[in-house]
Amino acid sequence: MKNRILILLSFITFNLSLFGQKGLPIKINDSNIKPLMSLNDANLQASLEKELNANPKWKSLIANKKMAVGIVDLSDTNNVRYTSVNGNYMMYAASLPKIAILLAAMDAIENGELNETLEVKADMRLMISKSSNQAATKMIDRVGYDKIESVMTDPKYMFYDEDHGGGLWVGKRYGGSGDTHREPLKNLSHAASVSQVCRYYYLLAHGKLVNEKRSKQMLEIMGNPELHHKFVNTVEEIAPNAKLFRKSGSWKTYHSDSILVWGNDPKRRYILVALVDNPNGEQIIRGLVKPIERALKTRKVSSKK
Repeated sequence: MKNRILILLSFITFNLSLFGQKGLPIKINDSNIKPLMSLNDANLQASLEKELNANPKWKSLIANKKMAVGIVDLSDTNNVRYTSVNGNYMMYAASLPKIAILLAAMDAIENGELNETLEVKADMRLMISKSSNQAATKMIDRVGYDKIESVMTDPKYMFYDEDHGGGLWVGKRYGGSGDTHREPLKNLSHAASVSQVCRYYYLLAHGKLVNEKRSKQMLEIMGNPELHHKFVNTVEEIAPNAKLFRKSGSWKTYHSDSILVWGNDPKRRYILVALVDNPNGEQIIRGLVKPIERALKTRKVSSKK
């Protein structure tokens, strides 16, 4: 019990000022929150492709559907931009889809289907911040596969959409035996596509996952990550004061990461998601941050015409 209390206190005090008027969730009129795919930006697309194709290894991985990248530019919250490569290509994503368990659990708590106990709160934090397989499996057992699927396919989210390549899915306990509930398109147990993960973070940043209260809780759980590899390693190096919210995953050659970067400077506010199938995936993901930040700086006057 004492350990659980310490776990909760360690993150609940995480920069509470972040959730003020100028922080997260983003405060804008609902009319300005649009389907993310409608915000695809040609200038950003060209810049992203230029940065990625400059690396021959990355170019080859992308061409062979072994690498997918998605970015959302939040530097101007009234003019959000999105783009991706292999955006709708679903891949095995290891622990990244634990964000689907988190959302299903929050939905269950809100609807009175799951008691918000101290143990549940601690397991949600451990599942995300330290990627605990034990905590994730306990959360799966509490909410069930059917609940996770129903939330991922809920029409207000559609984080798993068979007509658009699939997306977020959890159909197997982490590090444990038992029944499985694999997704129907590729028979994957833990799946994601960068487009759907970008949408998840986009709605989360605007307080639209379950509701604003539960979105704030999810941001607290995902904030101040305790694993400092992949994206986090590089962002902490170049922007040590930025607030980070993330979930990553690795298994064999499959490496994934997803992050919401909220810098003190509005120019460094973005969502970045990557899926890589390569033994050197962790280093590839680390190396993406600086090229992506260069691509994000290419907001042109023509976009305002």
